[in-house]
Amino acid sequence: MNIYADIRALVVDALNGLVADGTLPEGLDYANVSVEPPRDAAHGDMATNAAMVLAKPAKKKPRDIAEALAAKLGEDARVDTADVAGPGFLNLRLAPAVWADVVKAALEQGASFGKSDMGQGKRINVEFVSANPTGPLHVGHTRGAVFGDALAALLDFAGYDVTREYYINDGGAQVDVLARSVYLRYLEAHGQEVAFEDGTYPGDYLIAVGEALKEKVGDAYVGQPESVWLEEIRDYATDKMMGLIREDLAALGVTMDEFYSEKSLYGTGRIEAALAALESKGLIYEGVLEPPKGKKPEDWEPREQTLFKSTEHGDDVDRPVKKSDGAWTYFAPDIAYHYDKVERGFDALIDVFGADHGGYVKRMKAAVSALSDGRVPLDIKLTQLVKLYKNGEPFKMSKRAGTFVTLRDVVDQVGPDVTRFVMLTRKNDAPLDFDFDKVLEQSKDNPVFYVQYAHARVKSVLRKADEAGIAVDDATLMAADLSDMLHPSELAVAAKIAEWPRLLEIAARTNEPHRVAFYLYDLAGLLHALWNKGNEETGLRFLQEGDPATSQAKIALARAVTVVISTGLGILGVTPVEEMR
Repeated sequence: MNIYADIRALVVDALNGLVADGTLPEGLDYANVSVEPPRDAAHGDMATNAAMVLAKPAKKKPRDIAEALAAKLGEDARVDTADVAGPGFLNLRLAPAVWADVVKAALEQGASFGKSDMGQGKRINVEFVSANPTGPLHVGHTRGAVFGDALAALLDFAGYDVTREYYINDGGAQVDVLARSVYLRYLEAHGQEVAFEDGTYPGDYLIAVGEALKEKVGDAYVGQPESVWLEEIRDYATDKMMGLIREDLAALGVTMDEFYSEKSLYGTGRIEAALAALESKGLIYEGVLEPPKGKKPEDWEPREQTLFKSTEHGDDVDRPVKKSDGAWTYFAPDIAYHYDKVERGFDALIDVFGADHGGYVKRMKAAVSALSDGRVPLDIKLTQLVKLYKNGEPFKMSKRAGTFVTLRDVVDQVGPDVTRFVMLTRKNDAPLDFDFDKVLEQSKDNPVFYVQYAHARVKSVLRKADEAGIAVDDATLMAADLSDMLHPSELAVAAKIAEWPRLLEIAARTNEPHRVAFYLYDLAGLLHALWNKGNEETGLRFLQEGDPATSQAKIALARAVTVVISTGLGILGVTPVEEMR
């Protein structure tokens, strides 16, 4: 049940009625007619811009249209009042029976309340994390992992066929550095003193890998040149690191559908095939790029390279795909990887990148646009940095120094539920402060506690009702008489529940799962406000002593809140709690 969609349909029917009686001309486009919550809740329950957007094509004053529309809408039993505001906005106040129906719909549909077929089964590939397999995931990867997983769950709930994918960057020079780092730990396991130089990774996480390698091959690689061991140790170390990364993701509750190896693109003709596809469209040529901005001409050495004409698909400059020495650029395998996604038949692609990949957005979008002839949209979401605090002080990290804060460090201290929720309390492209002390506070300022507390409070009411012999199963609550649900605080909760299906569609359309976290916080706030008012006005308490029927009606509203909170937390990958400890 999406009451906003229902009322918009009512508005469209009323507009058609105005066309039929000659008040409005035929042929009007209703595409931009919307029904949404008013900016100020005091103005009503919903507002429509119909008169404003139709005034010009109808060649009428907006207020005249609004007044005629208000009269039509007032004929429907669902509309209590329809008031014209300002130049022609129309504010609607709905009948209490509408909110009662919303509560009953939430109880009846349960975990499916808010689900839609908006996606129509279209296939979406969400690629996220995709960290280099050179060590455990750090806190920056954590944000991308939570965001990508929650976005995938949101899109699935909205009716899309979603594939969660991890792109293993195992084809570049960094895995050679990993192999050399593991070799040093391998020598160390044999009792040798080693020095980590030339950018090798000194992290302690490689000690166990070096020891395991010793167990596997003994001293076969000791004293041997790099040509003997590099390839085998590279593969061995990459497998070990990917095993570690899978464990990290599992600790966060993230499960990937696909792991795609960059290495599989090399020597298989896949890169060549992707570039041939672009060349067939006249988008590959040999040329010399202009000097980068900020470089003096005398510092610039022009070299002929193989270039992709990405400017024809929205990029600022054309991009090299092959260097003057014949080696592929980093961009070339990424083009091939996305070509593979297009060839696999996805209807849309989403990439979740770290903040440092901002310069990659336009070129990647240009490549997918060119490869798919504009058929497959690519949305790239950048996750900004996470700043860690502990005991009021910044908590620093440095991957190369081997002292970075890992995903497991965070999860072990505060748990996966808190980690996930807090990572979604800011929009993905806004910086996030993660304070280890504050995220465990039991206060309104801690959003995860605030939402969980609302869920737990209702659960405590259900337990007390059961102890008092009051039936509170969903079937009984659905049959409760909600006609006395008239207090503004109760109606505010019901109205917020009614926003849930609309909120989900907006969040899925914009690829913004943080909207779910924000909404849950607001819903929890209204539930807490109603609870607190019950301390002052006994008639608002969920349990009415000696009156099971009224108790069931009030508990039905509270139970509907837990339906939405539970579903919303499920989308975010957070487990709702039954009681606070």
